[in-house]
Amino acid sequence: MKLLLTSAGIKNASIRDALVDLLGKPIAEASALCIPTAMYGHPMVGPGPGAWRFISGQEPGTPMCELGWKSLGVLELTALPSIEAARWVPLVQETDVLLVAGGDALYLCHWMRQSRLADMLPSLRAVYVGLSAGSMVMTPRIGKEFVGWTPPAAGDDSTLGVVGFSIFPHLDHPDLPTNTMAGAERWAASLAAPAYVIDDETAIRVIDGTVEVVSEGHWTLFTP
Repeated sequence: MKLLLTSAGIKNASIRDALVDLLGKPIAEASALCIPTAMYGHPMVGPGPGAWRFISGQEPGTPMCELGWKSLGVLELTALPSIEAARWVPLVQETDVLLVAGGDALYLCHWMRQSRLADMLPSLRAVYVGLSAGSMVMTPRIGKEFVGWTPPAAGDDSTLGVVGFSIFPHLDHPDLPTNTMAGAERWAASLAAPAYVIDDETAIRVIDGTVEVVSEGHWTLFTP
């Protein structure tokens, strides 16, 4: 499985080069499906203009959909449980990349499981590109600091656990005053597991379990 777990999308040339390398072809020759679902569960985003800006490629601060894809479609996870699998599974199996928006990681995790997309992920040929919560959902835990929406069943901070580390995104972001290194240290200590702290110029590339940091900014790995 090929993952590109970003804090803020394809922010710089190094992250873009990593994406092209994972795709094995130019972006202009690749098909993409974008997943806006996580946005609906976050109180600072929700449904409305934020989701439209992501889907339409009007988010230059977190570039994902505006990269010049050969084709771009929308995969809305909340709709999938009510649709026959034959209507959407082949589409996911054939696409080159999944572009997964930020928002609330636990809300996204819930709908990945409800839609059964989570079950499909290990067998997909598509590159998975996460943005913030879209990256955090692939980790084992997000930490209590990032819990917003409460899952109806588990009620904890556990996510899919596709990778063996957690992610603290948006380090030192000017609009997020609590996203400091001191805050990240407290967060990592509470997890007692490997944890990456990354800023918006950093991404984590994972190929079949092999992890590599791609960065033009700042990042730290905390180990227990």
